[in-house]
Amino acid sequence: MVTLHMLKHFGVPLEGLELKIENRGAPPRGGGEVLLRVPNINSTLKAVNWIDEGMVKRIRGVTFSTNVSPQIENRILYAARGLFNKFIPDVHIFTDHRAGLSGGLSAGYGVSVVAETTTGCLISADATVSYPNVDEMSEQSKKPELMSPEDLGEQVASMLLEEVAQGGVVDSTHQSLLFMLCALCPPDVSKVRVGQLTPHAIESLRNIKEFLDVKFIIKPDPNSNTVTLKCVGAGVKNLARKIS
Repeated sequence: MVTLHMLKHFGVPLEGLELKIENRGAPPRGGGEVLLRVPNINSTLKAVNWIDEGMVKRIRGVTFSTNVSPQIENRILYAARGLFNKFIPDVHIFTDHRAGLSGGLSAGYGVSVVAETTTGCLISADATVSYPNVDEMSEQSKKPELMSPEDLGEQVASMLLEEVAQGGVVDSTHQSLLFMLCALCPPDVSKVRVGQLTPHAIESLRNIKEFLDVKFIIKPDPNSNTVTLKCVGAGVKNLARKIS
């Protein structure tokens, strides 16, 4: 819902990009299966000047449940939408109930929500709750208290509102990928704006400097509490050739 669409800003065609969830899987035993298709890039990515996140115009999302009652999804949905509707009316959250083989090997539920802005930015937040493996629980151990569907819905809605409030063209979980794509661009200037840098993003900047020798110029904006980053790409090209 978010990551694949982010690639189009760097010249990756959406045709051929596909992420299909064959089976859902929740911890601890998993069992999920995902099909990912990514087309080859002819030459290089495209440098970007991506600094305007715009205003939120709609919120979309999906709840999922695996091997539990499908009513759980409705409880998550109503809790999340109840918080979102205080700020924006255009909110649609869909449901995806799985059971049997398509539901994986463990029971659980979760929700993923995305805010779309007037400039085409997508800001996301998600969370899951999973049941422990009954076989590994001893008779003396207490049954763990799981977060209720209503609390999960409110938590994820609050997480998304916090991501939007921080500003930036991507959410905190996509900062590292954004910086990597900028570093892989042709030797031209890319300029992006994000919210508060996460520890993972900071570590990614260090790794990019070490492996690609690409330095970012970081300029905080005290007025909006955002950070603007500029770099000159390493000019990495796709050297793959078809085998005849």
